Amino acid sequence: MNTASELREELAQVFAELRAGQIKSSDAAELANLAGKMIASAKVQVEYAALRAVVPVIEFLKDDSEG
Repeated sequence: MNTASELREELAQVFAELRAGQIKSSDAAELANLAGKMIASAKVQVEYAALRAVVPVIEFLKDDSEG
């Protein structure tokens, strides 16, 4: 996955698999933890750019429709 949109799709799939009993809750929790770290990393980039008064280009945050 390369974008936040793709991450959301992956997490929705993990949720569906968890509800269906196809994956262990510990595995789903670890994936959610990693997703949170990815989001936190992007947040740091945005905050840093704001402090520098620049507009960042963060590929992860681009909408899939932006190409």
